[in-house]
Amino acid sequence: MENTSWSLVDSKDRIRKLFNKVELSISSYDTAWVAMITSPASPQSPLFPQCLNWLLANQHLDGSWGLPDRHPLLMNDALLSTLACILALKQWGVGEDQINRGLQFIQSNITSIKDEKQHLPIGFGINFPSLIEYAQNLGVNLPIGSTILDTMIQKREIELQRGKQSNSEGWRAYQAYVSEGMQHSQDCKTILKYQRKNGSLFNSPATTAAVFQRLKNAECLGYLQSVLEKFGNAVPTIHPLDIYARLCMIDSLERLGINHHFKEEIRSVLDDTYSLWVQGVEDIFLDPTTCALAFRILRLNGYDVSSDPFYQYSEDKFADSLKGYLKDVGAVVELYRASQAIIHPDESILVRQSLWTKQLLKQESSPHRLYADKLRSYVDQEVKDVLNFPYHANLERLLNRRSMEYYNVEETRILKSSYRSCNLANQEILKLAVEDFNICQSIHIEEFKQLSRWVVENRLDQLQFARQKLAYCYFSVAATLFPPELSDARISWAKNGVLTTTVDDFFDVGGSEKEQVDLIQLVEKWDVDINTACCSEKVKIIFSAIHGTVCEIGEKSVKRQGHNVKNIVIKIWLDLIQSMYKEAEWVRTKTVPTIDDYMENAYISFAIGPIVLPALYLLGPKLSNEDAETYELNHLYKLMSTYGRLRNDLYGFERESEEGKLNALSLYIAHDNTAEEAMEKMKGIAEEKRIELLRLILQEKGSVVPRDCKDLFWKMTKVLQLFYIKDDGFTSNEMYSSLKAVIKDPVIFDELLEHAR
Repeated sequence: MENTSWSLVDSKDRIRKLFNKVELSISSYDTAWVAMITSPASPQSPLFPQCLNWLLANQHLDGSWGLPDRHPLLMNDALLSTLACILALKQWGVGEDQINRGLQFIQSNITSIKDEKQHLPIGFGINFPSLIEYAQNLGVNLPIGSTILDTMIQKREIELQRGKQSNSEGWRAYQAYVSEGMQHSQDCKTILKYQRKNGSLFNSPATTAAVFQRLKNAECLGYLQSVLEKFGNAVPTIHPLDIYARLCMIDSLERLGINHHFKEEIRSVLDDTYSLWVQGVEDIFLDPTTCALAFRILRLNGYDVSSDPFYQYSEDKFADSLKGYLKDVGAVVELYRASQAIIHPDESILVRQSLWTKQLLKQESSPHRLYADKLRSYVDQEVKDVLNFPYHANLERLLNRRSMEYYNVEETRILKSSYRSCNLANQEILKLAVEDFNICQSIHIEEFKQLSRWVVENRLDQLQFARQKLAYCYFSVAATLFPPELSDARISWAKNGVLTTTVDDFFDVGGSEKEQVDLIQLVEKWDVDINTACCSEKVKIIFSAIHGTVCEIGEKSVKRQGHNVKNIVIKIWLDLIQSMYKEAEWVRTKTVPTIDDYMENAYISFAIGPIVLPALYLLGPKLSNEDAETYELNHLYKLMSTYGRLRNDLYGFERESEEGKLNALSLYIAHDNTAEEAMEKMKGIAEEKRIELLRLILQEKGSVVPRDCKDLFWKMTKVLQLFYIKDDGFTSNEMYSSLKAVIKDPVIFDELLEHAR
């Protein structure tokens, strides 16, 4: 354990350094295009000879150029980069040996062009044939058979014809983006409408170099000079990428469950990003992927950002954009994720965005599966994950585990050429995530053993009428509230979960009316000698367990709150059992309450008050119990519990009807609604409650409750979403595999590395 702690410290230090600098791999393809630029002072000389020298010095042993250790499905990327480098050397009459070895590489691997499994760089169908034509003009004897050449040229013509027929803005943007391959078929001056404030075209050195070669635009030159000043003698395939890369890094840390180790660094990045958002910086808003990523992460971290920018990425406008033309599934995924961060009732743009992006992602044969800047297998998994687990149903530890299993430590992305960035993916981040997960899990295993002993010591296992759900109760908190230092809060949550389940069954089936009254009176009196109390053994067992747990929470709260919260927790328990008694009375007397009366009682009888509310006092932040704070906490509690009650009544309807229990759905049906109308109405109300709850949790202005405390209400909402995703999951036994993944089965780092290969 000590060695692991030191390892964690080292890993965290190395990851912290990544926040300070975004690193990008060099692109041979883009560097070759910069190297081809003619010097205005001497047409026989390159403007950037340092790029030419870099090409001469960086050919691989197999004769190719491009990323080292390339993925087997990126052979076409290597062919494109190699051909571009050959032409740059040939243009300036240098590197004959390198040219010959490059040609041998092309000859040995050219058949991969016909392999449909190969991942094509963007614009490959236009750029590669154009480079071949340029090679012929330079007198390069390319080892490419006429059949392959004819096929490529034919495909290019089909693509060009398809684009011309569409005559869309997306096609025009695409033409501009692949300007190096469109040298003789476009008006370069119209391309300048895509020029960014930094002087680039699409932040692409290759595109910018090709346009500068023809137009000698001063802003293009300034951009290229600035990139070389930053990277030295070569250029990446895209620059800048800082905003996107840092946000991706934060997203990865959150998805892997290790963001709590980097709170200061993340806050600094988000503050900077928010400032750029407010300024309307184009590197955020000109790219739908970055815009969606920034919006989601900023909003979910409490920053006040509007969803208005997504009007420019509505379904029709996205289809007419560059990424829409490219059928970019990565952009669609991010737009779908962003649409789940609805917190206002009038955000119709996000509602529509959710519908059309989800529809595209669900279509297995959708052309939007064709392109993404990651390899296909990882994109397919990402699409599957985002559809199966929306934000409000993603229990953190299950998400963390899935994210580790599909994390690619050497992730290669591809635009016009392939690239890597240790900010986007690296082994150090995965290593920390695995070690952190396993340390937490080892603590969870010990806590679960402790809780199992507690159940036996308190004789709760002897209550034949009660469901034995300790594993689920502990799983629900271990999956959401996992840091080691929050052990007291987890124990409180789990014990109260077991007790509320027991008490729920006691009021439903296990206790007589007299026993129910006895329990209420005992909690009201509280300080009683249970051994001399005149009540049944089952009442003694339940009250003793509640009494001991509440007193334990009170004692632990002194350390964190500075005072004992026992009386607050007693009141929470008293409210619960009184509400349960009222429900039992309705059933006994066959009383049918109004919907309003039922819901006003039912959100309390849903029984998550004693689970969540006492845990708030064991998290760390101090709660003052002032009026404003009490009102806000009660509002959050009511929203969370109402949402849960509605989902419980929707998905537990058949079982509860058979048991003769009151249920909101049956009451709605009784008030002149069809079953379908009642279900839709309840789903709509539940959705409204969930959206309002998220808004209050994220809202900082006017809020007096610490964010860590508010987050506990959202964590429970995620648990409820999982438990009631299709039926009453708490009552069924279908979640055992999820429980094992969180509490029992460790993550094996070497197995993850092997899977990534």
